[in-house]
Amino acid sequence: MSMLTPPGMGGKYRITGDTYPRMRRPRRRRRIVVATLVAVVALGLVGWGTRQLIDVFGGGGGAADSRAKTAAGPGCKPRKNPVTPVHVPLKPGQITVNVYNATPRAGLAKSTADELKKRGFAIGKVGNAPAAYDKKVPGPGILLGATGAGESAFPVLRTQLKGATLKMDARATADVDLIIGTAFKSLTPPKDATAALAALAKPAPAPSGKC
Repeated sequence: MSMLTPPGMGGKYRITGDTYPRMRRPRRRRRIVVATLVAVVALGLVGWGTRQLIDVFGGGGGAADSRAKTAAGPGCKPRKNPVTPVHVPLKPGQITVNVYNATPRAGLAKSTADELKKRGFAIGKVGNAPAAYDKKVPGPGILLGATGAGESAFPVLRTQLKGATLKMDARATADVDLIIGTAFKSLTPPKDATAALAALAKPAPAPSGKC
């Protein structure tokens, strides 16, 4: 009888040979490995999510800046949101116009002044042009005013007379002169003049993203 034969079995059940039942590896180690992997993945996701929140709420330069650099091209710095200055032109009623006739045609200054008044302009002096301009203006007319008029009154008044020449003088007042020249036929048609005034009120286009 083998020493491994349980007592009382009478030798009926005998364990022979050198093969023993295989014992399973403890599952505890596998659980530790799986838990570690899950923890690493979770920490990675939390870190990624935190970075995205910082970029969104902090204006960070994460993916947004990368896209901006790609769009701008190599070597370009991404631009912040450009702010285009909006220039609000003067209204016709804010501009006082002196109308002078430099042509041989009588009554041209008054009729032109009356039409400008209908279009909302304030009218100042009306009469014949000074000697320096009388019969010496070959084009449709001259707009004469102080240096600042080039960015304020002239653009607005020029919508009423196409082809007018701009000229500055040393006056200290804000009024401007419209000196009618020999090529003058009429003011710009009201419909076209109104459209030109509306175009002045539109803001300038934003600068391109090119370097």
